[in-house]
Amino acid sequence: MKAYQITGTEGLASLQQVTLEVPKPKHGEALIRLRACSLNYRDYMNVMGIRGVTGPVPRIPCSDGAGEIVALGDGVEGWSIGQRVVVPFMPTWLEGGFTQQHASQALGGAVDGLLREFACLPAASLLQIPDHLSFEEAATLPCAAVTAWDALCVRGDLQPGETVLVLGTGGVSIFALQFAMQMGAHVLVTTRSEAKAKRLRDLGAKAVHIYENDPAWDDWALAQTNSVGVDKVIEIGGPETLNRSIKATRFGGHISLIGVLTGTSGEVQTVGILRKGIRLDGIYVGSRAMFAAMLDHMSSSMMRPVIDSTFEFDQAADAFCRIESGQHFGKIVIRC
Repeated sequence: MKAYQITGTEGLASLQQVTLEVPKPKHGEALIRLRACSLNYRDYMNVMGIRGVTGPVPRIPCSDGAGEIVALGDGVEGWSIGQRVVVPFMPTWLEGGFTQQHASQALGGAVDGLLREFACLPAASLLQIPDHLSFEEAATLPCAAVTAWDALCVRGDLQPGETVLVLGTGGVSIFALQFAMQMGAHVLVTTRSEAKAKRLRDLGAKAVHIYENDPAWDDWALAQTNSVGVDKVIEIGGPETLNRSIKATRFGGHISLIGVLTGTSGEVQTVGILRKGIRLDGIYVGSRAMFAAMLDHMSSSMMRPVIDSTFEFDQAADAFCRIESGQHFGKIVIRC
């Protein structure tokens, strides 16, 4: 089978296409013929070896994938050959609380990911793709969509009429905008360009702020809420944006800390969290149970992901260049 591996060399040259044996499913496993993968910024960091994100090499990158079952190992029940399935980000986290053991099994991190043609995975972790979604659309869901769902609908307990501040137009941000709109919330979004701002308004954003024209988006968010502050923040920037998110949040509000686009460490004004009684949650995707609930919602609402661009398997390096550019709006997909 064709696959890509992180080889440990510097930069994008670290990503090399290789030929590997097709794996055979063990007891309790299903062999998946992968049809599509999608990229997250984490995958780019892994390939580039930046900001302290490291792992063993050689290693197959990418956590998000969808395909069809082509073989079943002994002891597998409830699945059949040909069923379309999507793979959770952490196959061992089926339900309940988050643990270090689940984190250690995140695909594309310490263990091989899905940028390949075939993969054996625990059958108990798989989920059936809703009929209205393509393989490419389903492949966008495991990390970004589940993260946004967890942030807003699980730990965020989003209520109709609340105001959500979303930073940027990457995968998590666009899913958060879509979910928040469907839940009856008012959504404020920051972005870098007027072209993206128009697309955000078309998706239903109440107001959009172009931070390249005015970097003080925290003051803008306060002004949008009559100086009260927003109820929820989808914080994807990290250390260089978190203090602005704290300032923009109301007393008793909630911040979902998700991304590390500006780094992995920095000075945080903890006094603002304290004085405002803000709840700050680190969101590291979510469980299979959360994924299943999200798929039920997407099926009933016929919600579809926003795909920025789609690349063929031999164009994987171009897909990583696309995410590096920061010009994407929604998810980047690679067909397997």
